Amino acid sequence: MQKLMILFKAESRWQLVVIFVVFAVTGSVAVIVAGPVLDFFLINTEGLSPWVFWPIRILVIFPIYQFLLIIIGTLAGQFSYFWEFEKKFLRRLGFPLS
Repeated sequence: MQKLMILFKAESRWQLVVIFVVFAVTGSVAVIVAGPVLDFFLINTEGLSPWVFWPIRILVIFPIYQFLLIIIGTLAGQFSYFWEFEKKFLRRLGFPLS
């Protein structure tokens, strides 16, 4: 447990549990939200090959997940943790953030 707390930079076991729950809920919600977003743009398996549809779906889920991570993290009272996590992640992708 201590190694996980160090890895995730959690200050307590309770914060570690909250962090795990936020990641889990965010992933589930992002997958759920991606469906209607793709439907809105008429992107579905009926009109596209699965070889095209699934990469598009994954690319759509990615920004939805990033956005929802901040929202759900804030609702869980962990805005500063997830904001720092998000900035670090986006810097690794090459986005210049302060």
